[in-house]
Amino acid sequence: MHNDEMLPDATQDEQGPRKKKSHTARNVLLAFLAVVLVAGTISGVYLVNLANSFNTKTQKIEHAFPEESTRPTKPTLPNGGEATNILVLGSDSRSASVDTAEKGAPSDQRSDSMMLVHIPADRKNIFITSIMRDTWVDIPGHGSAKINAAMAFGGIPLVVQTVEGILDTRIDHVAVIDFEGFKSMTDALGGVEVNVPIAFSARNFDFAKGKQVLSGDKALVFVRERYAFADGDYQRVKNQQLFLKALLGKFLTTETLTDPGKISAVVDEVSPYVSVDETLDAVAVGKLAIELRNVRSGDVKSFTLPNSGTGWSADGQSIVVADQAAIDALKKALKEDKVGEYLKAEGIAN
Repeated sequence: MHNDEMLPDATQDEQGPRKKKSHTARNVLLAFLAVVLVAGTISGVYLVNLANSFNTKTQKIEHAFPEESTRPTKPTLPNGGEATNILVLGSDSRSASVDTAEKGAPSDQRSDSMMLVHIPADRKNIFITSIMRDTWVDIPGHGSAKINAAMAFGGIPLVVQTVEGILDTRIDHVAVIDFEGFKSMTDALGGVEVNVPIAFSARNFDFAKGKQVLSGDKALVFVRERYAFADGDYQRVKNQQLFLKALLGKFLTTETLTDPGKISAVVDEVSPYVSVDETLDAVAVGKLAIELRNVRSGDVKSFTLPNSGTGWSADGQSIVVADQAAIDALKKALKEDKVGEYLKAEGIAN
């Protein structure tokens, strides 16, 4: 199954109180990615302000990566360039603070949302691979389990090691996005217009079929709701995909790109809810932004890690069954920096 959709959020839609900066997102919140896409459009004092906001307000992940001996090496490409891979996580904190996981320790956590953002060496596209949280994989040192258990077993380093093992691809950077940052980003943009495919009501919000501008609070309901639909998670991931494309489209308009104040406000609002590895500072983000300055929403391709649908584990868990043959083809495409060609061959499009 090759779904071109975003990852569903966590199984639990309600939680108890959470600290302002605890990383409790149930969705992969692409505030970080959106900031990267637009940060390079600003110069002078605005760029300095952006850098200060990003460096001082983001949280730093002290131990983001596993032991070097366990990691794949970066491939040598024919043109001498290098692709960049960023693992973006949304974490559901059921008890322990995500700080525990960020320091590399096991915790009462699930990385219920997970995306590998692959930026090819030519910087002409961004490819986003959503990894279903129930995908049954080998977690190093722990045997077979759902991939979202890796955070609980060994914190962020084990999540990185697990994903690197599945795809035989080295991850360059890690970002963890907080749920509140998603709301702040949407509101800082003045709302995001979405073409709602199916009318529904949920959590005191009504969604009529057709185009409408969603505020941060309403957007969260739109991307989280599953009970209102007969096919549950399947419609929810379609809604998430629609919103992601609409969000990036709003960023990448002339109106936004020529408004330094709006971009500064977005970075300022979102940064407190983003945790990044220690190498992903404002300089690294700015460099990527400049390299991606010609990328527009149509150049962003998203799809799901290939799977064969749902099934059952030997111990009776409902799981998503990985399609190993298709994953092997994706591995090869990542190694050769030919993900675009892979998507065309597989007939996968947004």
